[in-house]
Amino acid sequence: MTTISWTESGTISSARWHSENASLAPTRIVVIDDRTTANAAHRLAKAGTGLLWRGDFHNARQLVRALERRRQRSSRAVATGSDPASLFESQRAIRTIRAELLGRVLVVLEPGYSLELRRAPDVRPACEHAYGTVADGPAAGGTERLCVSLPELLGVLSAYQWHLRGVDIPALGARIHPDYGVFSPVRGEYIDLVARTALPAGGERPLVFDLGTGTGVLAAVLARRGARVVATDINPRAVNCARANLDRLGVTAQVVEADLWPGGRADLVVCNPPWLPARPTSALELGIYDHDSDMLRRFLRGLPDHLTPDGEGWLILSDLAERLGLRTRDELRTHITEAGLRIAGRHDTSPQHPKAADAADPLHEARRQEITSLWRLVPA
Repeated sequence: MTTISWTESGTISSARWHSENASLAPTRIVVIDDRTTANAAHRLAKAGTGLLWRGDFHNARQLVRALERRRQRSSRAVATGSDPASLFESQRAIRTIRAELLGRVLVVLEPGYSLELRRAPDVRPACEHAYGTVADGPAAGGTERLCVSLPELLGVLSAYQWHLRGVDIPALGARIHPDYGVFSPVRGEYIDLVARTALPAGGERPLVFDLGTGTGVLAAVLARRGARVVATDINPRAVNCARANLDRLGVTAQVVEADLWPGGRADLVVCNPPWLPARPTSALELGIYDHDSDMLRRFLRGLPDHLTPDGEGWLILSDLAERLGLRTRDELRTHITEAGLRIAGRHDTSPQHPKAADAADPLHEARRQEITSLWRLVPA
């Protein structure tokens, strides 16, 4: 971890730098407070200066919103091009610029994750949820100060509220509680596909592998249907999250930390890889972007060697990448064929999430027409 330093009241202070999206620590930091104007803060942030906030917490949030308004007016990264792929890339560029600018507003978490700003909420439970307890988190032992961007801290607080409330899953008749850094199952249509599709033959209790389990939501659905489930994820946060959700639901399933495959063969292998074949810019984007369709292709290549003789694989995939021009249907079918697989069937569903109805979204047309499919795959 990097240590950053700044001068405050004539004294040099320091803290450990922490960034969940792997942003580099600022090389120059100035202390600002309620007296700092939004225009002055914007000029400093655009120049790459870190702005360490020492004023009122709610005023800090106002400053972030003011910087966002100025970014919208001054940014030259606008959505260009008429084709969906160009729009997608320009939108990603805009989000990157936004994250860099707003991420220069910084706060210091004192030992034990205490935020000593006026009118600040108690952020300690949320930080322990995201970063680990003070004994094993980034400020190990609770003896070090930690410097994070204010947008990251606000994200930590928001994620903690999501965790506490949970996400209603009608297919389970219960709620799933996502942890920080674990993709939240807010799109219920793909869960419903798994809940409705007939299980392959495998005795009374078929063995199922759930690859990239995340919150464990599909593992829970499959176990509730009578399957014996082994769920895997490469993300330790996801492994802990899935275990906690399954325990909370009273569902029996094995969850192991693994890069895709557990050992042995299964009657059914389920995989819901990230749907967009673009390069993730941080660990937090790994649930959305699958660079060069790497996870998708590794799942397909490994599937024949991990199925029982009458087993099948379920690939859950949106066609949004195809509608954005990031991958073609022919490319997907080629990946399936080259892996020695054939398509035994497919079940489709339409989007139900709010973005599909947001006409202000530059990608609205693609999202409106998006289809999510469960592809039933068997060895050729």
